[in-house]
Amino acid sequence: MIAEMKVPQNASRLFEGWQETMIWSCLQRVMGKIYADDPKNPSSAMAILGDFIFFAGEPCKELVLYKPDWCARTFIIMVPQDERWSALIEKCYGEKSKRVERYAMKKEPDVFRPDELQAIIASLPPKYSMQMMDEALYARCRQEYWCRDFVAQYADYGTYRKLGIGAVILKDGEPVSGASSYSSYQSGIEIEIDTKQAYRRQGLATICGAKLILECLNRKLYPSWDAQNKWSVALAQKLGYHFDHPYTAYEIQDY
Repeated sequence: MIAEMKVPQNASRLFEGWQETMIWSCLQRVMGKIYADDPKNPSSAMAILGDFIFFAGEPCKELVLYKPDWCARTFIIMVPQDERWSALIEKCYGEKSKRVERYAMKKEPDVFRPDELQAIIASLPPKYSMQMMDEALYARCRQEYWCRDFVAQYADYGTYRKLGIGAVILKDGEPVSGASSYSSYQSGIEIEIDTKQAYRRQGLATICGAKLILECLNRKLYPSWDAQNKWSVALAQKLGYHFDHPYTAYEIQDY
């Protein structure tokens, strides 16, 4: 029987060596949850946070098909630990699953160059302004689809203020680009970055990304970057990150 783990650390051995901060968030009980086939001595487990589920241990069909009662999502991204989990996901979800390639960036705390980041920030065209996420921007981002993930994993502004951090570029008072914490763990964040369609290809994502990274360094937080596509890889490299490896994920429709 699948159950939520009240002591998530009991599953830490199953996820050992997996350099994914959203898993750490779940294991550390900062945000997200761990479910398993045995709450005390699991052989199979999944970490679920936001749009993501990570499977580890022995492949378990019941776990792959399990959807927590509180999860209202119809789209989810499943990340298998190995090809055995991949085969099981494909078998369980068939045409509802789309195999995709994502890209992990190396986690190197000392790789960033503050002077270069500051120079990028200073390149913001005068018709734009930039500010750190505050309560008004938090509320605005929750209302707009394109930037909802800047704040969606934080139940309220008080939680975001405690755990999150974000930088937003505005045009005439309207958010047009931003970089924020998709999720948080004890010593850092996972970055979410996006620009409103009409304002892309102007370097705004690079600028707000530089601002967020610099603010994280000032607060002694690590700004982890996981790339959805090669454009995101290129942007990360422009800001100082180095590519690590590609990995398989599954986009599940009608979850």
